[in-house]
Amino acid sequence: MLLFSVLTGVFCGFAAITIKWLIHFVKVNLTGWLPADSGSVLLFVYPMVGVLLTILFLRLFVRDDISHGVTKVLYAISRKESRLKAHNMYTSMVATSLTIGLGGSVGAEGPIVMTGSAIGSNIGQFFRVDARTITLLLGAGASGAIAGAFGAPLAGLIFTLEVLMLDLTMSAVVPLLLSTVCAVSVTYLFVGSSIIFPERYILDFSVYNIPFYVVLGIACGAASLYFTWASISIEGYFRKQKSWIVRFLVGGVLLGLLIMLFPSLYGEGYEAIGKLLSLKNNVLFEHTLYYGLRDNTWALLLIPLLIILFKVPAMACTFGAGGVGGIFAPSLFIGGMVGFFVSTSINVLFGTTLPVGNFTLVGMGGVLAGVMHAPLTGIFLIAEITGGYQLFIPLMLVSVLSYITVFSQNRHSLYTLRLAQSGDLITHHKDKAAITIMSLDEVVERDFVPVLYDASFGELVKAVAKSKRNIFPVIDQNRSLKGVVLLDDIRHIMFESSNYDVVKVSDLMVLPPEQIVYGNSMEEVFSKFEGSGAWNLPVVDELGVYVGFVSRSRILSIYREKLVDLSNE
Repeated sequence: MLLFSVLTGVFCGFAAITIKWLIHFVKVNLTGWLPADSGSVLLFVYPMVGVLLTILFLRLFVRDDISHGVTKVLYAISRKESRLKAHNMYTSMVATSLTIGLGGSVGAEGPIVMTGSAIGSNIGQFFRVDARTITLLLGAGASGAIAGAFGAPLAGLIFTLEVLMLDLTMSAVVPLLLSTVCAVSVTYLFVGSSIIFPERYILDFSVYNIPFYVVLGIACGAASLYFTWASISIEGYFRKQKSWIVRFLVGGVLLGLLIMLFPSLYGEGYEAIGKLLSLKNNVLFEHTLYYGLRDNTWALLLIPLLIILFKVPAMACTFGAGGVGGIFAPSLFIGGMVGFFVSTSINVLFGTTLPVGNFTLVGMGGVLAGVMHAPLTGIFLIAEITGGYQLFIPLMLVSVLSYITVFSQNRHSLYTLRLAQSGDLITHHKDKAAITIMSLDEVVERDFVPVLYDASFGELVKAVAKSKRNIFPVIDQNRSLKGVVLLDDIRHIMFESSNYDVVKVSDLMVLPPEQIVYGNSMEEVFSKFEGSGAWNLPVVDELGVYVGFVSRSRILSIYREKLVDLSNE
């Protein structure tokens, strides 16, 4: 297991380096020569070309949906015994490089997590280890991917525990630690150990600024709520469009227009945040038609606000049009802009001297904590990518306030919301996790003998003789369930042969207190048993065709097995 974790971490380190290098290579060669003091129509064209190339790559070569990588990793843990397809080890790298390098307004970290998780999962599958070990290797891959991408081993570990919701046990932590150390070592070896946002951007924390950090925390929570609502709403519109061509044209045109108006939306946005930390505020006006307003104080307040408002639509249009990426970088970008906007606004309106760089960095952690419901990840990630812990107190305050603000309205993060709605989400609660990983197929029993609705009592008696069960589903010629006959209800007349041809099955059947529809989540199944008080319930498909029965004893037996598996360390 430990060797597998080391291998996973090493490969994840190389994967993180490769994705980041490909994105940087494409972007620099396409935009590095554009003049900063004027706009360019290429900023409209590039994102559409990138999304189109991504679509063609997926449709012609991959033929699988690889978007929203973290959500798919969570689904694999819940429903596929943590097994990811082999192509996930490289397809996200190619698709993300095309999308982001050419301007798609999304992040690379989600695909990096998908790639790392697939590496860990496939190493486990190759060596034929059990499902629990595959899950740990998948988690090790996710940890290594985040650690390698940011050079932040602690953040990688905490991300897996908080977002992928693996249990905090020694058997889980040790493989994750090994993977993150190996991934970061590979990154340092080939890229160097330079900090993304060095300490020179940070001023000493002042306790007198705490009230302003409270304002920032609430603002980050509000921005996180907007992020989630707008993302789900806009992507929901695109999912309703049946034609990929329509999705591409609508999303591509809107994306191109937004990036041409606000070039800071191009790609991940880390470069813009870095320049803001260096007090190079001109970055907000570079490559725009309003470059001449760069020295206008009110424009310096308006442009960040507009960028905050339009970043989510730009991200959602990238996804909706067919691009591949993640929400990690957009949440950090919006958080940085929120911190910059709040601190600059207070300084301008009230004549204060708040440290804009500090607020920008703390805002990044705040929105990340709110969007992902991961306050510890937000705290430790910003601390590690700045190379110090001077901002630890404001990071804790802002991240917690943002998380509380969001959690009061949304119980689930953007990653987990859709899975929670479909009953496919595993949580840290072992009882709920056991229910989640159960499937209806495991508990459906199909050895019941059905009888026809218009059959005679004599035919029913013959069915009783052949069956080992005391319940008999009643069906019509199309196998649609009409009711059930209980052995206890007919036991007293079974040997009265005079009734064999006179009495019909339809006269003896009763309606079941509840029906389970094939496709119901196990939470719904448990709820139906609790509400009906029944010991056995029939299962039908969406058309009402009989499938089998589920018994309370069978469910409890499988539930206990799953609970024991989850509790084993």
